[in-house]
Amino acid sequence: GDFSGQLLAYLSLGPIFIIVGFVTLIIFKRELHTISFLGGLVFNEGVNWLIKNVIREPRPCEEAHSTVTTKYGMPSSHSQFMWFFSVYSFLFLYLRMHQTNNARFLDLLWRHVLSICLVTVALLVSYSRVYLLYHTWSQVLYGGVAGSIMAIAWFAFTQEILTPLFPRIASWPISEFFLIRDTSLIPNILWFEYTVTRAEARNRQRKLGTKLQ
Repeated sequence: GDFSGQLLAYLSLGPIFIIVGFVTLIIFKRELHTISFLGGLVFNEGVNWLIKNVIREPRPCEEAHSTVTTKYGMPSSHSQFMWFFSVYSFLFLYLRMHQTNNARFLDLLWRHVLSICLVTVALLVSYSRVYLLYHTWSQVLYGGVAGSIMAIAWFAFTQEILTPLFPRIASWPISEFFLIRDTSLIPNILWFEYTVTRAEARNRQRKLGTKLQ
């Protein structure tokens, strides 16, 4: 009968939905920066596992949850995951995706709204771990701090080290075989794909109209 607990339990499944979304996006888009983002999330999880097994701080109520994969709770993996995802997405929105059209106000508005949503979800997932007795406040707090630091470091690593290598990686035979592409030089991939698709659709429509005449 605890509706809040049920809602928070569903929200705590956020990392699973995000991973599934990333795998789906990579299968259909096959873009190197997206692959790097997922690689950062996986690396972040590895760091979380390492820290947990070094500190070995128990969960607040071990007997209440017999299905958890590890008995250690410092730092919270859910909190670290969600704050990595949110902070990295924030940096991507404001530093990677640049303005490409005249709708400056609308462009900034949707970025601000999306950023607020990302932070809100990260806060709710972090709170859910305390509410559901999986973690203490300190475990959630340190998880959020660790995830944020990891996100900033991985974003810098991707921008400064990996991005200059993307054109070379995209030209590898195996990358061409799997249709892996590099869009790092395109400021706003959403706007680019929209304009290219619209232009191609109009071009094909004109050709089809000419054939029918």
